Amino acid sequence: MAQFDVYKNENDQTNQKVPYLLDIQNDILDSINTRVVIPLVKDKNDFKGLTKKFIIENQKVYLTTSQMGAVHKNELKTKITTLINQKEEIKNSIDFLIYGF
Repeated sequence: MAQFDVYKNENDQTNQKVPYLLDIQNDILDSINTRVVIPLVKDKNDFKGLTKKFIIENQKVYLTTSQMGAVHKNELKTKITTLINQKEEIKNSIDFLIYGF
């Protein structure tokens, strides 16, 4: 597991609306049994600064920073890709949620 990796959402109750989860937890905390993730959803939330668009497996998905949470490591099974090249955009979205800028 690595920070900014994207995983398939394996939960049948939510994966239609939330097909992917973005792992944002720093790798130095890998010994913890949970990972902090941000959902990547199909429907756009237009709150400027918190929503970023990405293309994953040829479909548009949107980072929903305001819905970040923790999941058990066991829930992150299938790695799809990494968004390490977009880490500044992701970090800016987290900063906006926490600090307002």
